[in-house]
Amino acid sequence: RGLRAPEKGKTCEPWRLNRQLSMQTFETRQRVAHGANDMYALVANVEDYPKFLPLCEALSIVRREAVGDREVLMADMEVGYKLIREQFTSRVTLDPSSRLILVEYVDGPFEHLENRWTFEPRGTDSSEIDFYIAYKFRSRLFERLVGSLFDKAVRKYTNAFEQRADEVYGAKNNARASSDSR
Repeated sequence: RGLRAPEKGKTCEPWRLNRQLSMQTFETRQRVAHGANDMYALVANVEDYPKFLPLCEALSIVRREAVGDREVLMADMEVGYKLIREQFTSRVTLDPSSRLILVEYVDGPFEHLENRWTFEPRGTDSSEIDFYIAYKFRSRLFERLVGSLFDKAVRKYTNAFEQRADEVYGAKNNARASSDSR
């Protein structure tokens, strides 16, 4: 039913990797004190990312189209830290019936970038968020300049969205029932 996320590891098979630069992956599953539909809506609202997401300086929607019951966006995001600025384009597929958001790289400083969000209800006012990202920079120089910074920012994404949910929907009892990073 709906859009299916790629199998874990499917995009990161060793024979597809450039020997000089390695694919970085990160996945976390986190329980939050906000409903799954609210969290889905918050992450799907990509236009607000520059207000709260680490390293995101600007974001613009280039194209938006309905494809069946999904919405597909082409988005340009500018990321930056101090004097370093880069822009990249992604295809964002929003599947509200499955509460799945899939982001696929189109153009920019990466050789590969893909991330996926899923949102599962856990009671009436909480949900479990699964965030997965795989990326590989195109240039070794760029990887050396921003690689560790980008990695640290990615690891903060779910917390940034949870804090944003507290601002938008009101803070609730945020004692997490479980949190595990892989």
